[in-house]
Amino acid sequence: MSAAPPTAASPLADWLGYLETLHPKAIALGLDRVAAVAARLQLTPSCPVITVTGTNGKGSTCAYMEAMLRAGGYRVGLYTSPHLLRYTERVRIDGIEVDDAAMTEAFAAVERVRGGVALTYFEFGTLAALWLFARARLDALILEVGLGGRLDAVNVIDADVAVITGIGIDHVDYLGGTRESIGFEKAGVLRAARPGVCADPDPPRSLLTHAAAIGAPLFRLGTDFGYVIEGDRWQYWVRRGQDIVRRHGLPLPALRGAIQVRNAAAALTGLELLAGRLAVPMGAVRDGLVGVDWPARFQVLPGRPAIILDVAHNPQAAAILALNLGDMGYFPRTIAVFSILADKDIAGVAGVMRPRIDRWLIAPSGGARGATAAHIGAALAEAGIGGEDVVACVDIAQALARARDEAGEADRIVVFGSFVTVAAALLALERTRRPGH
Repeated sequence: MSAAPPTAASPLADWLGYLETLHPKAIALGLDRVAAVAARLQLTPSCPVITVTGTNGKGSTCAYMEAMLRAGGYRVGLYTSPHLLRYTERVRIDGIEVDDAAMTEAFAAVERVRGGVALTYFEFGTLAALWLFARARLDALILEVGLGGRLDAVNVIDADVAVITGIGIDHVDYLGGTRESIGFEKAGVLRAARPGVCADPDPPRSLLTHAAAIGAPLFRLGTDFGYVIEGDRWQYWVRRGQDIVRRHGLPLPALRGAIQVRNAAAALTGLELLAGRLAVPMGAVRDGLVGVDWPARFQVLPGRPAIILDVAHNPQAAAILALNLGDMGYFPRTIAVFSILADKDIAGVAGVMRPRIDRWLIAPSGGARGATAAHIGAALAEAGIGGEDVVACVDIAQALARARDEAGEADRIVVFGSFVTVAAALLALERTRRPGH
């Protein structure tokens, strides 16, 4: 039985603790529960809605669209997950993270109508975000799917445009262990007679079949839109009927890595499909590309040794991280600070990163889904990584401190794995900047 609910004036931490008591499972896919409560809250957006799903690149794609739309003068709501340091990072209105008071008011509004419906933590938070957006007089709403698509709480809202960034193997316990099964789940965000964007260069047949079956026009990378990197600029093209429209001389995105151009092209295509309702001039597109900010996606911190933060937590994301590290230039040594959740393909991630890493400092990830250092070490051994190249630490703070002690000025440290890994590193770095440290 769950505890008594907090009030709207209760601290946010009390609400977050309460949310964890409402459902016996942390993840329970399905729309029946969240749809029932959404109906009671009368959550029907009055502005265009863009839903974004995919194994990797979802958050970056959302950030590009938010930046471009805001540069074009639109008032935008953005919902993403998970967060790094604060729960309220998940909900942004007109580019500003909501405050604790607004979040707890929204939680209280959901609780008032929830009745006996057992919502998960994510479902409750999604409904609260939608409640806030409904009161914010938005011009556009961007929703990032949490897990999968078809049965994710975000999918309770019908998207005007659905963007699918790419499909890899992750969350196999919930989505299946093949790209075909995962593709079907991602395709669930599409709606009949409403356009979708697919930025996967080789989409699963299940996704294409579902789009055709429901009559959702699908704009595919390489067929209906694409990009060409030309030095420090790039060219975007999109099919409009029988014509091809090209945009030349676009600045490279502020987010690092070649994959970010693909994410930006997917974002631009999503906006292109809403041009009749949300016209975005090319000046705003350019401003959005250079002004976008999305932490922990190949984020290189200033100073020496170089510290790179990345939330790569599956083999596909790790491959992109490895490629980006290879494009950085020469560093004598690369030291990894690594921790990841136990239900991930740890050996697969480590195997992809192995050629780029000289030394591994590992630590437990904590929480119900966390992996111990011994578990991570065993997975590294499975990938052929062991001996003196691997050191187990008590926590991420200790691992990062050791990495900074060991690294020369010309070396680099890459902190990667789960969101909680990067968050712990950010907190540790913040503590070292305070007086007395």
